[in-house]
Amino acid sequence: MIPDILARSRHPAFSALRGRSSPSILAKLRSCLLVALSIIVGMMAWSGQVLALPVATIFPALWAHSPSRLVAALVSSGYFLAASRGLPQGVANFYAADFWPGLLLWIAASFAFVAVHTVLWARRPEEGHPGRGRALRYLAAAALMATPPLGITGWAHPLTAAGVLFPGWGWWGLAATATGLAMMTSRYWPAAVLAFAGFWLWSAATWTQPDLPQGWKGVDLKYGASLGREGSLGHHRDLIATVRAQTADGTRFVVLPESALGFWTPTVAHLWQDGLQGMDLTVIAGAAVIDSRAYDNVMVAISTDGARVLYRERMPVPVSMWQPWRAWTGQGGGARAHLFDNPVVDLASTRIAPLICYEQLILWPTLQSMLHSPDIIVATGNGWWTAGTSIVAIQQVSAIAWAKLFSVRIVTAFNI
Repeated sequence: MIPDILARSRHPAFSALRGRSSPSILAKLRSCLLVALSIIVGMMAWSGQVLALPVATIFPALWAHSPSRLVAALVSSGYFLAASRGLPQGVANFYAADFWPGLLLWIAASFAFVAVHTVLWARRPEEGHPGRGRALRYLAAAALMATPPLGITGWAHPLTAAGVLFPGWGWWGLAATATGLAMMTSRYWPAAVLAFAGFWLWSAATWTQPDLPQGWKGVDLKYGASLGREGSLGHHRDLIATVRAQTADGTRFVVLPESALGFWTPTVAHLWQDGLQGMDLTVIAGAAVIDSRAYDNVMVAISTDGARVLYRERMPVPVSMWQPWRAWTGQGGGARAHLFDNPVVDLASTRIAPLICYEQLILWPTLQSMLHSPDIIVATGNGWWTAGTSIVAIQQVSAIAWAKLFSVRIVTAFNI
């Protein structure tokens, strides 16, 4: 029996079958490995640890070496969904709903990222220019995911790693990172890996947190879901007392989280100005300005000399806050998106780059602000709904990475 099977296995038909099946199995294993690695890269890079951000630079190599467009789509999906894995739980917390609506929104949010990288994937480099075709295609994908409209959901962008790889290099560091990412898609990817690894190790060995501006202090709160919804006199008095307690060491500017003051009205403004009497102090705090058609998510500046809206958010959270279809259908409501307005604001001879919550997860608000050479970044958020996820940590490390890249000091204030 065994000799007979061995004899038949030498038949040309068996040899042909074996020749076809073995490469097919290897190709499937390779595809599965690429998808698995993309998931691991997404989870590690976007874990909320700032020094882990450079792991994201591996994604372009996995994408470029995908053997088919379908595998490239799966690799892109694996990376993005792993990086944004906290979204389903966050949506469930925000709407006090079950897990399924968040799961659907999570998948929908990945559409732009996956579609762009699937369409721009190429099977082989252009003739005569090994790797150049893929490199240019990847740079096009990166640019599309960094700017509106597709950049509105451009989370987990590998360019964010520039702040860890090249701290202090500014725009040159951003260009160096983009060049390295393009090389990761070419036959020179081993050289790019070695270069990134070297800069990463050097940065990790010398890493320090960004400096806090002198006289500034960010105050983190633990008010949970009540922040922004509780507008009682007692609530504001408690916050004023918290702020006044921060001035013992000579602090002149105190930053409170997004939505800290709730609805911004003349009554609230007068209450806070009275509460700051006798103090050389300016409070920057989150609030909402409402009119008959929509509302603005803002930062306000309050001192005994006056109170004003300092900044209007350029990109509120899509779906939960920014709902443009309401305006299109004449319903009204939702937060306005001031896409390219007020990238920097001036306060007491200091140029500030404000970033509220969602703006810290995407590229173009930060890069637009950096074009104006700000003195400090003020990053705030209201992350009570992210309980059980790493979303707030990812927001913070993203803001820190940009601050390090451009050597800009940073103040943060979050509510959890």
